[in-house]
Amino acid sequence: MKKIISSVLLVFLLLALALLLRARAVQPEPAVPEESPSPTVSASPTPTPTPTPTPTPTPTPEPEYFTISAIGDCTLTSHQFLGAGSPYSYASRMNGDYAYPFSNTIQYFENDDFTIANLECTFSDSKLYSSQQFYFQAPSEYANILARGGVNYVTTANNHAMDFGQQGLDDTFAALDAIGMPYGREGETSLFTTESGLVIGIYCDHNSYMPNTDKCVAAIEQLKNDGAEYIICAFHWGQELKYRPNQNQVDLARACIDAGADLIYGSHPHCLQPIEEYNGGIILYSMGNWSFGGNTSPTDRDTAIVQISVKRDLDGTISNAGYDIIPCAVSSLPVGSDNGADNDYRPTPYAEGTEEYERALSKITGTYQGPDGNADYSAWYSSWG
Repeated sequence: MKKIISSVLLVFLLLALALLLRARAVQPEPAVPEESPSPTVSASPTPTPTPTPTPTPTPTPEPEYFTISAIGDCTLTSHQFLGAGSPYSYASRMNGDYAYPFSNTIQYFENDDFTIANLECTFSDSKLYSSQQFYFQAPSEYANILARGGVNYVTTANNHAMDFGQQGLDDTFAALDAIGMPYGREGETSLFTTESGLVIGIYCDHNSYMPNTDKCVAAIEQLKNDGAEYIICAFHWGQELKYRPNQNQVDLARACIDAGADLIYGSHPHCLQPIEEYNGGIILYSMGNWSFGGNTSPTDRDTAIVQISVKRDLDGTISNAGYDIIPCAVSSLPVGSDNGADNDYRPTPYAEGTEEYERALSKITGTYQGPDGNADYSAWYSSWG
């Protein structure tokens, strides 16, 4: 009996073992994971190299240049014998237009750096009296003629500044102050700084008789100490209607240049006198008349603008670099026109190459061969009674 039971148990064990082995045989194999797709590699464009910027070259420093203009006597009213109501008077010609006297030449002064003139009249609204043979009083508002004309500075160191005594002189200064017009007094120095930055020192004096060289040289030294870069001496000197300077003018001018002045600006002769270049300086012995109300029909109609080129070098050195001459007439009217009263007080450039142009040019270059004028005014004076 036991043998049967053992056989049965053995059979069951073998069956169980077979079933177990079968179960293991049918187990599914684990899935092989799919490979991830390889990423697509795109070719990157070759980067363009950034160009190295070309450095902007530093501008090469250059010298600076300035333009100084010089004109002659401004007598901005008629003489005492010609009433303002006359059709030939300064007032009638101007007719209230302060730009009129400089209207044919303003283009030369609008773009320069400095314009100097000799003011030879009194500005006053007072009733003044004079014992002078010739005297000139203009309304104070006539000072606007200078401003409208492009003038930057006037000298008052002349023989007409005191035509009406101290009152007339003070009134003139007040009229100039009212419009902001810088001016020079006799025997005094002053500084003027242009809008372009040139510091100009000016010394004004009346040297018609016995020039005081030591005084002038001392004034130049004072201007140097005051910081002037460019020095002008404005002298009222010489002899009327003489086309050449006298020895006193020559000696004083050269002494001032030797002492450090750069430009000598002369007035009083009422005619042009030559330019001289001396020791680096420029001497304008006389610039003659400009807008000149002293005569309705001047015998000598020639005048000029001189424009000096001033150079400031890189080291600050100042020097004259040359000049231009613009020959002009004191009037725009033809000679002999308007019943002989051919002065309209409006200076006008001569046409280049004309006889008049060459004549005026010869007076300022020193080649003029004509006779001097007549400075004896007694016959003219007596004709007015």
